[in-house]
Amino acid sequence: METPDNSTAAVKFVFRGTLVHSTPEEALQIREDALLGVDADGKIAFIEDGKKLQDISKSSGFNPSAITQLGQQEFLMPGMIDTHIHASQYSYAGTALDMPLLQWLNTYTFPVESRFKDLEFAKQVYTQVVKRTLRNGTTTACYFATIHTDASLQLGRIAHDFGQRALVGKVCMDRDNGVTDYSETSQESQDETNRFIKELLNQKYPRVKPVVTPRFAPSCTEPLLAQLGEIAKNNNLHIQSHISENLEEITLVKGLFPQSESYTDVYHRFNLLTNKTVMAHGCHLSDEELVLFRETGAALSHCPNSNFSLCSGVLNVRNVLNHNVKLGLGTDVAGGYSSSMLDAVRRTLDASKVLKIQDPEHKTLSFEEVFRLATLGGSQALSLDDRTGNFEVGKDFDALRVNVAAPGGPIDLIQKEKPQILLEKFLNLGDDRNIVEVFVAGRKVVPF
Repeated sequence: METPDNSTAAVKFVFRGTLVHSTPEEALQIREDALLGVDADGKIAFIEDGKKLQDISKSSGFNPSAITQLGQQEFLMPGMIDTHIHASQYSYAGTALDMPLLQWLNTYTFPVESRFKDLEFAKQVYTQVVKRTLRNGTTTACYFATIHTDASLQLGRIAHDFGQRALVGKVCMDRDNGVTDYSETSQESQDETNRFIKELLNQKYPRVKPVVTPRFAPSCTEPLLAQLGEIAKNNNLHIQSHISENLEEITLVKGLFPQSESYTDVYHRFNLLTNKTVMAHGCHLSDEELVLFRETGAALSHCPNSNFSLCSGVLNVRNVLNHNVKLGLGTDVAGGYSSSMLDAVRRTLDASKVLKIQDPEHKTLSFEEVFRLATLGGSQALSLDDRTGNFEVGKDFDALRVNVAAPGGPIDLIQKEKPQILLEKFLNLGDDRNIVEVFVAGRKVVPF
């Protein structure tokens, strides 16, 4: 039972109805007929039994008639957290999925990303991706931008303006990639990264922060990786990159970094594995590498749509969790064709079942476990679980109001269902039509 803290800000609004969320101990916790109050600072002020309405209204100073009552087919859930998405690739999402990773980058990605020196083009794409992900229920996104500092700053401003919680990374890459107008020198990368960090932090956006972003080891020289490790340490910043996505890439890394024991060791040597690091993919990591992830506190972002679409590999999530490595889910637009975290949930379940087909002894993931990965797991992976990821008093109210029976929606309810079944149907069948409202830190950000 969680009671109000009378020292907190005044209660702003209250919901009554079903709450679903995860805790470290329980993949799915359901509270029916619950009261959830949000204070003027956007934090959860109390979570109580609905039968205590009169007592709580007196102690917290709100009018019982002002409560928002959820319908029988509705519930509140934590906002979903996309731990890996390339905002700059959104314009071609759903196309260009006919090549493996390294060829895909050179043929499609780098030419498109080079266009982001045009700030009008950047504004158009970034506005669309922030709006789309919010409508899809992504309250927190960890974004890759491009090498262009001003466009990357623009992404931060757009996320702030629309109210999304975001980590934004100016991409760093100083190796020749064959695209003449999309490259930077090591010095330029360092200088522009420092400028990006300084200017974004100077904006003092409460929920948008910079993240140090070496694209991946093959695109960066050793001196640049070393400098980025120092920059992250000196500014106490998050770090994001890619690791062990496909076998060709791993072979390339071995040739470029012969003194490193493994792909993971490359990042570890340059102080880029910390408890604020999230690495995308990890399909082919060894158990020894997973131990290093656990010891450093670094996290993985599982991006199954992309892994299937580019034929990269299948991550054994169960093995990662058994190694006590933090893990969240990512859409990896545009290697992943969908910007919806619901798709990431479904493809995660699919990937687990593929492993079961290959090995009958494999223990598949339950939908409850994957629900936790999409919410609390993501916040843990981004080291933001002290402020978001589930419903606890004192955390920010990042939440979705879901109506499983939304008019014109994709779900037909034949009979009255329990909350667990409603959640399962939403995760497997639902879309943005079922997401009635989206809140970030107590602010309603959807509808716009």
